[in-house]
Amino acid sequence: MHILVAIEGPVTTITLNRPEAMNALNPEMHVQLQHAFDAFAAADDQLVCVITGAGNRAFCAGSDLKAAARSGLPATYPQSGYAGLIERFDCPKPFIAAVNGVALGGGFEIALACDIVIAADVASFGLPEPLVGAVALGGGLHRLARQAPLKQAMGLILASRRATANEALRMGLVNEVVAADQLLEATARWVGDILRASPMALRTSKALVQRGLTEPDVETAMRNQPGYAEFVAWRTSDDAREGPRAFAEKRKPVWKGR
Repeated sequence: MHILVAIEGPVTTITLNRPEAMNALNPEMHVQLQHAFDAFAAADDQLVCVITGAGNRAFCAGSDLKAAARSGLPATYPQSGYAGLIERFDCPKPFIAAVNGVALGGGFEIALACDIVIAADVASFGLPEPLVGAVALGGGLHRLARQAPLKQAMGLILASRRATANEALRMGLVNEVVAADQLLEATARWVGDILRASPMALRTSKALVQRGLTEPDVETAMRNQPGYAEFVAWRTSDDAREGPRAFAEKRKPVWKGR
């Protein structure tokens, strides 16, 4: 196996595990990641997924170009796209990238596909595909241009530049930068904050953000959201009733996630 999957309580941690190759993705990893993310998405008791890389050099250096050159075949990806994640638009659970080193090409695209990014101060980010005659087709071009100011995004894309962790923080691509030896602790803190809330409310919130971004403006998004299936399911859920009841009774809520 080129990935490690650890389940601790409601948290699934998926580690890209080819440190000798800077955790670059080969065909087998794409398939393994598809299965791992499928299992996380389907498990009712799994609420948060953390993605990180093995070793202290790389989160993920993108595609394994040596493996691609040896095969001589066009790249093929699983059902949910690159890394089994890039086109996984139907999973409303939170994904956190704990970026412990370089995140280049497809590695950057994995981070961009996550909801929260925590970066070690040694991390760096970039889409250097043009340097090898390639194009970042795993959503990186589209997500980067939406998540960072356009000029900053185009600078990274056209000049194949790397952004340091702190530069990525200033661009709004990273939520927090910490010392490398504090990355796990910081990630656990973010996970703990997430787990305080209703799983139903969290899933609904993420779904409404994603749906709302497809609307032409905020007014339209707010007018349409009562008709979204996720909104309707939350409005009639156990969690929506439990929250106010627990507050009134001055106790911690007992979430059912439904």
